[in-house]
Amino acid sequence: MNPVSGASLLALIALLLITAWGVVLWPFRRTLARLWHEPVLRVPVFIVESDDWGPGSEEHAAALSQICDVLASHRDDTGCSAVMTIGVILSVPDIAAMRDDDYRDYARKTLRHPDCAPMRQALLEGRERGVLALQLHGLEHLWPPAFTRAATVVDGEVRRWLEAGDEFATESLPAPIQSRWTNASTLPSKALDGQEIEAAVGDEVQEFQEALGEQPEVIVPPTFVWNERVEQAWAARGLKVLVTPGRRYVARDLDGRPGPADRSFLNGEMSSGGMICLVRDIYFEPMRGHVPERAIADAVQRFRLARPALVETHRDNFLGDPGVRANSVAALDRLLGRVLQERPSVRFMSSLELAHALRLNDGNLIENRFRVRLRVWLLRLWAVARFRKLAVLSGLAFLPGVLLLLASRGLGRSTGVPSK
Repeated sequence: MNPVSGASLLALIALLLITAWGVVLWPFRRTLARLWHEPVLRVPVFIVESDDWGPGSEEHAAALSQICDVLASHRDDTGCSAVMTIGVILSVPDIAAMRDDDYRDYARKTLRHPDCAPMRQALLEGRERGVLALQLHGLEHLWPPAFTRAATVVDGEVRRWLEAGDEFATESLPAPIQSRWTNASTLPSKALDGQEIEAAVGDEVQEFQEALGEQPEVIVPPTFVWNERVEQAWAARGLKVLVTPGRRYVARDLDGRPGPADRSFLNGEMSSGGMICLVRDIYFEPMRGHVPERAIADAVQRFRLARPALVETHRDNFLGDPGVRANSVAALDRLLGRVLQERPSVRFMSSLELAHALRLNDGNLIENRFRVRLRVWLLRLWAVARFRKLAVLSGLAFLPGVLLLLASRGLGRSTGVPSK
């Protein structure tokens, strides 16, 4: 082959490859940047988050105290006990008070009501023991005007719930009605007025302070349906951390499901109001057949990508039937034991502690070495299914392979990410 023509052929191939790679990379340019800026953890972080605790009976308080004992029995290698974050609901519908006018006007029973004293005490004692971290979930797990409107339907689900008389069992309400930051009395749901949002956020922050004696700093949106206006109102009232499922759902659709999503989130990104965002995307509901081994496998995937593992569970796993409750408590115990076995270097902490470390770029927890960050970035990018498919088809996959090989020595033991 003529040397000149051979060089031209190689140049043409190189040009075609570069063009193909450009075509692949251009649509992912924002993803590339976001994944690079997402914090890389030096050690595995494991957090159990449980929502819907609030006004309840002595049974609820006893269940929470039992959970606290399980948490205290597991410690990481720094001596810190396991922590469960508690998404606190501050009130429930006061059924007796509403019955007097045929449920037309909303009335609430707060966590400060004498009927709820044992439950409030259990929350405060768990916080004092250092095994519970209290987070704001909402003044109630519903939007009151939507709830009362639905209650006017005499043979409807909300009316039947009211007539059953168990005001603490808000998990039994229709799923769309459980959304607080959209009016789901009809579907698709309607956006709330901005002034109503700001007033409601102010009420729930004040009630949190009065019931629990501290300013809330972490917010977990009920049913993960909220919008930017709500987000800004939380930030204006002093909330610092927003727990998300990785997306922001702004309404309930015609079938009552959350959607559409108008934004995605990665750990460490900032909300429009300046709150730091975390992603909770592992599910552990023993009463629905979820087993610890599945949650551990999901957590290991997060550790491999140097991300925290935030595990979601709910109050109703630990209430009701004694057999269900005992199974859920045992499953929680096994979950914590297994994560310590799987990753002896795991760290237990609250979501607030994690967010503070991310905000401060704490070198004890956050990895800043370029070579390590490069490898983690490539692993995260490779986990994006659409990018991976296009990279293989275009030949771009060979470039990350070379970079991964060059960066592999630096990953090592400190990140908790396997080097193979």
